[in-house]
Amino acid sequence: MAKKYKVLLIMVFAMILGYLPWYNFSAVSSFIQSDLSLTTAEMGTILSVFQAGYVLTVIFTGWLADKFGRKKIVSIATILTGLFSIMFSLLANGFESTLFFRILTGLSAGAIYAPGIALLTNWFDKKDRGMAVGAYTAALTIAYAGGYFIASPIAAASGWRSGIFWTSVPALIAGILLILFIEEKPKDTASPTILKSSYPSEKMINKKFKNTIIAIAIIAYAGHMWELYTFWGWIGSYLSSVIYLGGASQAEAVANGGRIAAYVILLGAPSVFIVSYMSDKLNKIKLIMTASIFSILGELAFGLMSSMNPAMVIAIALWVGFWAVADSGIYKVILTEYADTDKTATLLGVQSAVGFGATIISPYVFGRVLGSINKGLSMTIEYPNWGLPFMIVGIGALVSPLAMIYLSRFMGKDAR
Repeated sequence: MAKKYKVLLIMVFAMILGYLPWYNFSAVSSFIQSDLSLTTAEMGTILSVFQAGYVLTVIFTGWLADKFGRKKIVSIATILTGLFSIMFSLLANGFESTLFFRILTGLSAGAIYAPGIALLTNWFDKKDRGMAVGAYTAALTIAYAGGYFIASPIAAASGWRSGIFWTSVPALIAGILLILFIEEKPKDTASPTILKSSYPSEKMINKKFKNTIIAIAIIAYAGHMWELYTFWGWIGSYLSSVIYLGGASQAEAVANGGRIAAYVILLGAPSVFIVSYMSDKLNKIKLIMTASIFSILGELAFGLMSSMNPAMVIAIALWVGFWAVADSGIYKVILTEYADTDKTATLLGVQSAVGFGATIISPYVFGRVLGSINKGLSMTIEYPNWGLPFMIVGIGALVSPLAMIYLSRFMGKDAR
């Protein structure tokens, strides 16, 4: 096996282990809220601050990775993510301590993904970079689902602290694996970036031309993230509501809704790998447009449904779950193809910050609209009206295909 594929396998495994703490809090949130007597507003604040911590750190650590080494930043950040999450499981005793340790976990996690992709660009060129980024992004998706699959049953059996602890320790193992077995780049070779001679035309080496492409890729990614994390964040509650209003008990609805939501998220792992792999051979712009439009159609279908038939809702949720994340890796591949080698991690950090910035706003808008159209009901599981928020998610996500239409016209015959 070529050395670069061993590097990819280790990094994929490390990503799965290292990002388990991301959703382990959400997986056991009901236990935490009850045990620590946290209000709904306090729980929302903790979730938002965690996300904000990621956004705050991702640009800065991208610059650090370019300056001091991508392996070093990814390894340290992975270990710190696990360490702070473990400290949360052992020491949190109220709102302030929970907020403190979760923001430290978010700040640490923000230094893993973008620098990790930048590290992979040292090993993979344009012939197979989409495959590598797709595999790494698929690992991220598996970790998200894994937080639910692992933490929830442990918490139910042994308490939420055990659930958090045993989904945090793997991050320490991941960091050690990165330190021991990953190299910054192939020895005695330059980073396999795209050479000027490989561009289809002379204008492709023009800095202004490349910067415009990078800017469009960042804007399009924001539209993608506006949809993706709002869908992931709310689909469990939506499914639980549909199942509950379909006649199930509250306990059955919450359990089954959460379980199906985990599968919906997990379905994104094969989709993002397959579509990213295809991007090495097919037109990237067309692939993004296909995935984003198919996903948006699912969101709009939720909005147009006149009744909440559980089977129909689950089918559409699975459809959106496949397509919503399918193009996630391609935005990053496009950026890495046109970024200067010494600025790749920094620009990936900017892209991630803009994208996750949208994830701070969109779920909040969804929740406010959802509450306003279901007045008089205190619990989301009782809400019968979900269509308008999903319509807003779909309309906002149109930024991505519209940006790709503009990019295709801007690049002309150089579009690929």
